Amino acid sequence: MRGIFFEEDDARAAAARLRSDGFDADVVRERLAGEDDDEDHPWAVVTDAPDIALELLVDEFDGWLEVDAQAPTAVVLPPLKADLPQAPIRVKRPDLQ
Repeated sequence: MRGIFFEEDDARAAAARLRSDGFDADVVRERLAGEDDDEDHPWAVVTDAPDIALELLVDEFDGWLEVDAQAPTAVVLPPLKADLPQAPIRVKRPDLQ
């Protein structure tokens, strides 16, 4: 996950907030294709925080969210090991007979 910010102060504030919440966060300079002037490059906060935590900070500091294409998008869970019934179970109630 990466949060992109135009101002260095905003990126550093977002990274500090993520670190205070217990996540790893690094501030790096984001290179844009075709840009050779360092003043025009935005700042990126690279973190292992959940999507929603970074999204809230991006909204607060007016940046945008960039999702790594190699990151897994869904968690695959193992199948249930319990034997589940194939049909509803009929329960006899003595008060209805």
